[in-house]
Amino acid sequence: MKSSTTMTIGDVAERFGLATHVLRHWETMGLLTPARVNGQRRRYGRDDLYRVAVILRAKEAGFSLDEIREMMTTSNPATRRAVLVRRRKELAERIAAAQASLDLIDCALECDHEDIGNCPHFQAMVAQRISLDPHLTRGPEAPIRPALPQRSTHLRAAEESHS
Repeated sequence: MKSSTTMTIGDVAERFGLATHVLRHWETMGLLTPARVNGQRRRYGRDDLYRVAVILRAKEAGFSLDEIREMMTTSNPATRRAVLVRRRKELAERIAAAQASLDLIDCALECDHEDIGNCPHFQAMVAQRISLDPHLTRGPEAPIRPALPQRSTHLRAAEESHS
């Protein structure tokens, strides 16, 4: 796209795989400000395309449209940083929860017991999740995960044969 070339709302929507109403909504929220020409038709330039890409990337990172607007419209670096710090904390919490779930699944997969409910390692992981014992957790933001049991010989052999 040449620097002087502009695109219609339909062209931009197609380029990013969006519906045109999404771009209009972002405009009403103050996230986009395309130029207006001939009868109020929107024309998007290179800077607008960059902003659309930033919005999409921020949404992929879990930011709300309000947070994105706050970061994009503020001239105060401290305000922008506060939004980023808050989102980072929430993302770290989601990652920790997902990791705990993955650990539980890995423990179940590595178990040689006929009934996983009878596995002491699996029971310990579940008990830790519901325990109020301060020795098992460091606080709500940093749970301690027990060591996973050693991979069974059967699972190691199966994994190595698929490598």
